[in-house]
Amino acid sequence: MARSARSSTTRLFYTLCSSTKRTPLTPQHPPPTPVAALLAGNFQLRHYAASSATARVREEKDAVWRESLEKVRNIGISAHIDSGKTTLTERVLFYTGRIHEIHEVRGKDGVGAKMDSMDLEREKGITIQSAATYCTWKDYQVNIIDTPGHVDFTIEVERALRVLDGAILVLCSVGGVQSQSITVDRQMRRYDVPRLAFINKLDRMGADPWKVLNQARSKLRHHSAAVQVPIGLEDDFKGLIDLVQSKAYYFHGSNGEKIVAEDIPADMEAIASEKRRELIEAVSEVDDKLAESFLNDEPISSADLEAAIRRATIARKFVPFFMGSAFKNKGVQTLLDGVLSYLPCPVEVSNYALDQTKDEEKVTLTGNPSGPLVALAFKLEEGRFGQLTYLRIYEGVIRKGDFIINVNTGKKIKIPRLVRMHSNEMEDIQEAHAGQIVAVFGVDCASGDTFTDGSVKYTMTSMNVPEPVMSLAVSPVSKDSGGQFSKALNRFQKEDPTFRVGLDAESGETIISGMGELHLDIYVERIRREYKVEAQVGRPRVNFRETITKRADFDYLHKKQSGGQGQYGRVIGYVEPLEPGSGSKFEFENMLVGQTIPSNYVPAIEKGFREAANSGSLIGHPVENIRVVLTDGASHNVDSSELAFKLASIYAFRQCYTAAKPIILEPVMLVDIKVPTEFQGTVTGDINKRKGVIIGNDQEGDDSVITANVPLNMMFGYSTSLRSMTQGKGEFTMEYREHAPVSGDTQTQLVNAYKASKES
Repeated sequence: MARSARSSTTRLFYTLCSSTKRTPLTPQHPPPTPVAALLAGNFQLRHYAASSATARVREEKDAVWRESLEKVRNIGISAHIDSGKTTLTERVLFYTGRIHEIHEVRGKDGVGAKMDSMDLEREKGITIQSAATYCTWKDYQVNIIDTPGHVDFTIEVERALRVLDGAILVLCSVGGVQSQSITVDRQMRRYDVPRLAFINKLDRMGADPWKVLNQARSKLRHHSAAVQVPIGLEDDFKGLIDLVQSKAYYFHGSNGEKIVAEDIPADMEAIASEKRRELIEAVSEVDDKLAESFLNDEPISSADLEAAIRRATIARKFVPFFMGSAFKNKGVQTLLDGVLSYLPCPVEVSNYALDQTKDEEKVTLTGNPSGPLVALAFKLEEGRFGQLTYLRIYEGVIRKGDFIINVNTGKKIKIPRLVRMHSNEMEDIQEAHAGQIVAVFGVDCASGDTFTDGSVKYTMTSMNVPEPVMSLAVSPVSKDSGGQFSKALNRFQKEDPTFRVGLDAESGETIISGMGELHLDIYVERIRREYKVEAQVGRPRVNFRETITKRADFDYLHKKQSGGQGQYGRVIGYVEPLEPGSGSKFEFENMLVGQTIPSNYVPAIEKGFREAANSGSLIGHPVENIRVVLTDGASHNVDSSELAFKLASIYAFRQCYTAAKPIILEPVMLVDIKVPTEFQGTVTGDINKRKGVIIGNDQEGDDSVITANVPLNMMFGYSTSLRSMTQGKGEFTMEYREHAPVSGDTQTQLVNAYKASKES
């Protein structure tokens, strides 16, 4: 009886072992005792069951977070000024139920659009700061950043696109692809952002979506096609034909909130069929799966076409074009459907960090909320409750009350308050996970800092910050308000990386620098409104640069004896211009052989040359595109020091600078001017007077569009001149292009003016 019990127990053990398919459980020799074997089997079985249960829980968790992230879209809306970005965002918020009334950007009720929360934005009818919001559309959470269109606020677009997964490029159906459209498209390319295009204002006179689509192909080099066809244009614009679903959509109700789907009108079947074929051909060129069906003449279903467009858009090989009129409430809901269908969710975008512990090795971020926290501070604002820091979370979870580490500074910070932004309103939340955009209070950091939970030392790559091109001298009218004045400048400098504050060493004036006249005017106005400080403003100054055109040798001995330890340092070498397009502005090369100068003095020599290059001798502006090569020198056992070699370098630079044939560089702007054709001759003549070079002249209906490169120094007060030349009908936009050499007579004038100012 006992034997049979034991044998049945042994059989049970072997049965269990074989069912688990674990090789370690199949013994080579019979077990010492059946009881021991049973215990061993039970232990292994429990261990296996526990580990498989853990794996199953992990898989379920992964599936849940992936599913939740698949229902998230982080998008930005960018365009040329006055293309309708803010109006479009207003309609999106209305249709998604975030706001219950529509207000126009320059509406008669004076309320203004929701996303333009600053008084200045509502008064001027322009967006100055990018504003974040979120909404829900068909169970998807859409985080939106509305960005400025004016080139002076380009940093707002730059930092928004740095953290977004997708974007909508808004184009005006009349204006088409304009100068700032090209700039924002270039920014989208820089950060590898997949995008949709929305041709807006189809209700306007002269609307031509097909012209805009062709311009996008030629000017922006988009591989694109329309996914919609408008039913009528201008005053007859009634609805849209969806080429993917082969349906016609009409927008009824006082605010276009009722969408009616119908069959394609009989008189438009031919054009819809032609444009659908064009769409399929365009997508087939960049998607192998669709190409196979297309080449085999297989019928292509709506689902197949939609999936192919999604793949091609996310791979940044295709840009689908949507159409509508945000102002007339047509086409916004179908655009939102397009955002869900074609733009990526956070896990479909490749994001990577740099591991500081492994020599900045690239690490791919999975977007897993259960991973280590990695978040990027991309925008700062001074709020009512202190500094508000906008964060994009790339991995992990952030909770109110958590301690996080600023990797750039090493500081440990507690999060006192976590919010989600809706323009200037905020909603308190307890936690946020990967893929979300949130804001935190009370965190002292700079724009571009990376935060982690301390388990990893990752940093995100920073955004591109353009150099300022214009400066103003500012000072408070009342000396009593100096404290508030400094506070304002410090705050704005921290918030906006393109806004710089400096001190003129000679005049003692405070100099603010920025991206243009409007940029600096806005900050002067904000100082007055937000800090109650009246400021005096000097004439705008252009940020000239100096450079050299030929090689020049230097050999300078700095020797000074004044009792006690003296100063002795000799530096020999040459300066030469850098190759065009080298990327760096100053290079120092140590080509010393032997120990003629001890190696510990070389950093002081480099520092001296860098300091000297901060102020050229022509007009006192920084010297760029220069290489300094140190070939020889001499030192003294007692009298040599870091200071002696630093001074020797400064004097050596000044000694050889004139021999290197220096020239002055000035910022040249790319100017886009749109005027009625009757004024074309007058405006062109004026551009020539301003030493501009006309590079393009196109006709758009009754208007001429003149594109020119004009020195910034000649563009002050141009808006007033243009208005008077064109009876108020002309408009222009301007953006920085490059620093280029000034003409000989201009250089002489600038040098003489600089000498006169120094003598006085």
